[in-house]
Amino acid sequence: MNLKDMIRTMRFKEDKNRQHQLYTPWGETLDTEHVLEEYPRPGLRRDNYTILNGYWDYSITKDNHMPVEYEGKILVPFSPESILSGVNRQLMPKEYLWYKRSILVEKIPKNQRCILHFGAVDQFCEIYINNQKISKHLGGYLPFSIDITKKLIKGENLLVVKVTDESDTSYHTRGKQKLNRGGIFYTAQSGIWQTVWLEWVPSLYITSLKITPMLERKGIELVIQLNSKKLNEDYNKKGFRVDIFKEGKLLKIYRSRRTHMFIPMNNARYWTPYNPFLYDITITVGEDCVKSYFAMRSFEIVRDRDNIPRIYLNHRPYFQNGILDQGYWPDGLYTAPSDEALIYDIKKAKELGFNMIRKHLKIEPLRWYYHCDRLGMIVWQDMVNGGEEYNPFIVGYLPTFIPIFGKILKDHYYRLFGRKNEKGRRDWLEECKQTVDHLYNCPSIGVWVAFNEGWGQFDSKKVYDMIRKKDNLRLIDHASGWFDQKQGDFNSIHNYFHPLKVTPKKRPVVFSEFGGYACHIKGHSFSSKIYGYRIYMSKKALNEDFQRLYKEEINRLKKKGLSAAVYTQLYDVEDEVNGLLTYDRKICKVKEIEQF
Repeated sequence: MNLKDMIRTMRFKEDKNRQHQLYTPWGETLDTEHVLEEYPRPGLRRDNYTILNGYWDYSITKDNHMPVEYEGKILVPFSPESILSGVNRQLMPKEYLWYKRSILVEKIPKNQRCILHFGAVDQFCEIYINNQKISKHLGGYLPFSIDITKKLIKGENLLVVKVTDESDTSYHTRGKQKLNRGGIFYTAQSGIWQTVWLEWVPSLYITSLKITPMLERKGIELVIQLNSKKLNEDYNKKGFRVDIFKEGKLLKIYRSRRTHMFIPMNNARYWTPYNPFLYDITITVGEDCVKSYFAMRSFEIVRDRDNIPRIYLNHRPYFQNGILDQGYWPDGLYTAPSDEALIYDIKKAKELGFNMIRKHLKIEPLRWYYHCDRLGMIVWQDMVNGGEEYNPFIVGYLPTFIPIFGKILKDHYYRLFGRKNEKGRRDWLEECKQTVDHLYNCPSIGVWVAFNEGWGQFDSKKVYDMIRKKDNLRLIDHASGWFDQKQGDFNSIHNYFHPLKVTPKKRPVVFSEFGGYACHIKGHSFSSKIYGYRIYMSKKALNEDFQRLYKEEINRLKKKGLSAAVYTQLYDVEDEVNGLLTYDRKICKVKEIEQF
C-alpha cells in the first residue's frame, strides 16, 4: 500500500447525502407475504411448526411502559434499521423497541408442549404472552427457546417482545456494529433479525443432538439431550431408534436405551469441499422424531514429508484457500433477503476458486452453515467480539505498522483491550461456550477464531483451553492478526502492508487476512468514500493484480509452508469497497483465480 492510497482510505467527516441505498436482486423481488419460510434449524428438524415471520406491529418509545398504540408495521425478521423492515430507523441505546402480533391457537393438544423459538434478537429482550412476562434473553447472536404452553389460551394469544440495544456503548458482544458508522465499521442494527417460529412437541422431546465423527474409530458418537430426566415407562421399554441414510437409502438401524452412544460407520465416505458427502439421520424416542445429518471428516495439524507443519483434512495436507465474509447486506443488514441469497454468496465464492470462508465477527442463521455443509465450503467461525472502547493506537495502529509490537504485548492488560469490566468478560466466556455448542454439529466448521486484532481480547491462553475442552476435533485460532500468545494451533497473520513471507516453525503459518484490494463501482457502492488497502480505478487493473497475487505470491508461499490464506473480502460492505463483488451482489469485479 502506498502513501497516497493510505490517505484516501482515511476516515473524514461523513456526508450522509452522498450515501446510496442499494438493493440486492433478492431484496428487489422480496415477497413480503412469504419471508424466509424455510425451516430454520436443518440439524434438528420436525414437521409440525409455524413460521411467525411477516408483518408485526411495532413502536419505539422513550420509556419502559408497554405502548397502548403502535406506530406501524415492521417486517420480521428484518431489523428496524434495514430498508426491508419498512422502518429504516436507528434504535438508540436509551430507547425501547416493541413488537406485537397475535398467535391463533385453535386447540391445545393434551400431552404436547408449545415451544416458541427465536433465531436471534439484538441485544436484550423480554417476552410477554397475554401481557405476562415469561422470559428474557441477553445477547444478540444466539438462539433461545421458551415453553409457552401454560400461558396459552384457546383462540387469540398476544405475543409482545421488548428490545433494547446498547450497541457499541457497552461491553456486550456487537461485532463491527457502530452507531457512528464509517471506515471498517458498519451501521448498527437491532431487534429481531432471525426467524421466529412455533413448534408443537410431545411432553418428552429431544432438545439437542451432539454428533461427533470419529474417523480413527470408524464411527460417530451421538449424544441426545431430552427436556426431562424423568423417563416414562414407554421410553424405558423402547429407548431410542436411530436410522441412518446414505443417498436416500436406509443404511442401518441402531437402537439404544442410552442417551450417549457410539454407532459404527464402516467404509464411510469422507466429506471434502469437492465431495461434500452428508449422511442423513433420524432419531426417534417415544412420540418424538427429529431429522438431522452428519459428515465424516477430520481437521488436524501434521508435519509433512519435509517436516513442515500443515493443516490436514482427513489425514491429508489440504491448502485452505479462504475469503473473508462479514454476512452483511445493503437492504437487510444482518439478515439476508432470502435463502437463495445465502446460497448465492457461497456458490459465488466456490466459483471464484475458494474452498473456505472465514465468517467474520458474526454468527449466521443455521441455514447458512447447512448450505456450506451440503455445497462443500470449509468455515472458520469467529467468536463475536465485545468489550468497551479499545485503545485504537495500541490495539490497531501500532501492531499494523510495527508487527513486532503485536508479538510482545500480553493480553492480561484488560484496560488496553477494553476488557476492564469483569462481568463483561464472564458474559463473553459464556457466549463463547454457547457458540461452540450451537454450531458443534456443522461439519463445515474447521476452525474456531477466538479473537480478532485484539478487539476485546483477554486471557486468550485460558480461552484456548476452554474451547479445546469443549471441542477437541477442530482447530483453534486464539488470536487472529496479532497479540499472539503462542497458544493457538497456528501462527495467524494479518498482512496488508508488508511483503508476504512465511517461516513455519512449531506451528503452521496462515494469512488469516490479506489483500483488501479496493475498486469503487459507481452506482453499486454505498457511498463515495473508498476504504481498502490498495486502490484500483478499473476492474481490469484490479483483476490483473488479483490474479498476480495468487499466481506469483500465494503459490510460491504454499510451497514454503503457507497452510491457509483468507483474502479480504467477498463483497463490499458500506465504505469498504475491497470486495470481489459489489455490495448489492450485482457485479463481480474479478475472474476465477487462474492457475492456482
